[in-house]
Amino acid sequence: MLLDIAVFMLYIYSINTAIYNIMKEKQIIFHPRKSIKRAKRSKIINSQWSIKLADNEYTWVTKLERIAIIRKGLPYTSIEEISKRVDLPVKKVLDLLGVPQTTFNKKKREKELLNRRNSEIILVLAELIEYGIQVFNGEVDKFHRWLKKPNISLGGVRPDSFFDSLTGIQIVKNALNKMEYGNFA
Repeated sequence: MLLDIAVFMLYIYSINTAIYNIMKEKQIIFHPRKSIKRAKRSKIINSQWSIKLADNEYTWVTKLERIAIIRKGLPYTSIEEISKRVDLPVKKVLDLLGVPQTTFNKKKREKELLNRRNSEIILVLAELIEYGIQVFNGEVDKFHRWLKKPNISLGGVRPDSFFDSLTGIQIVKNALNKMEYGNFA
C-alpha cells in the first residue's frame, strides 16, 4: 500500500515537472495572482448565459431557468450556432448528439425542437464555451486551439471529444477550473 502511494506521488511529480518544462520551453508565462483575481471577479458578477438564434434568443441565469428552456426544447438551428461557437463542423456536433444528418435537415426545415437531452447538452456546452473564453482572457482562438489539442490532465485526449455527454462536459469544465486557479495537476 505504501509503495503504491509512493509510486503515485512520483507519477504526479513527473507530470508536474513535464508540464513545467513544456511551459518553460515554450516561454509560457503564467500569472497565478492575475488568474485568481479574475476568477474572484467572475464569481462576483452574476453570469448570464445565452444562445442567439435567427428567430429567438434564449437567456438564463439560474439552473431553474435553464431547466425551463430544456423542457420547452431548443430548435434544431441551435446545433449550427453551437457548432460555430465551438469551432467544430456541424457534422461533428451531429455525431456528438447522435443525430443523423438527414434527420437534422428534415427537422430543421420543419422547425421542430430538439429532445430534452440534446437541448441540455447544447445549453451546457454554451455555458462551457463562455466560461472557457473567460478562462483564456477573451482569446477565442486560444480556447479553440486548447479544445483541439490532446490534454495531459484529461488522459491525453482532446477536450472536445468529451462533448457527447454531460459528464464529459463537466470533466472539461473541471480542467478549465484547474487552469483558472493555477492547479495543473
